[in-house]
Amino acid sequence: MIGKLRGLIDSKGEDWAIIDVGGVGYHVTCSRRTLDALPGEGGAATLSIETKVSDDAIRLVGFVNDLERDWFRLLLSVQGVGTRVALGVLSTLTPDDLARAIAQDDKKAVSAAPGVGPKVATRIVSELKDKAPVGQSFFVTQPAGAANLPVEAAGATRDAVSALVNLGYQPQQAAMAIAAAAQKLEPDAGAEQLIRLGLKELAR
Repeated sequence: MIGKLRGLIDSKGEDWAIIDVGGVGYHVTCSRRTLDALPGEGGAATLSIETKVSDDAIRLVGFVNDLERDWFRLLLSVQGVGTRVALGVLSTLTPDDLARAIAQDDKKAVSAAPGVGPKVATRIVSELKDKAPVGQSFFVTQPAGAANLPVEAAGATRDAVSALVNLGYQPQQAAMAIAAAAQKLEPDAGAEQLIRLGLKELAR
């Protein structure tokens, strides 16, 4: 199985790129976001690869990093989500945005992806609620605009997540619970408030 490709961009299309590795051109299917991140013809590129094997073909699907590939794998685990739909989601949402949408039960954001209707969006949000990839930082599950929060507010969020982890919750669970709690509180809410509401989110 191929897990990574490092080479030169030979050409690109609407949903694919050909990577020249030592004179061999590999046809790689990619999300629009991944394609946009690749350099032009002749540029050096490295892609994390998911190898899809069927009865009549071997298909390479490429991603800008391992985290995006891990989200792709998780999306494929959801009923009704195939390669095309999973790539559509990752073309519309960054891994950070997807983690935030799932943490905040934002089905509308997920359904904005091509091929994702309300039912599939609901399944994605519910089935992946506690399954963020290990490499996904809890900072990405903060509310939109969190970068503009006062330093003490960001610190309260970190402290709240740390407290839940110390209580025995998985980092991903803790991060998503605190993100959901932060959406319901004032921007300057303290760690104690976040922890209290975060525990309620985890008990739902």
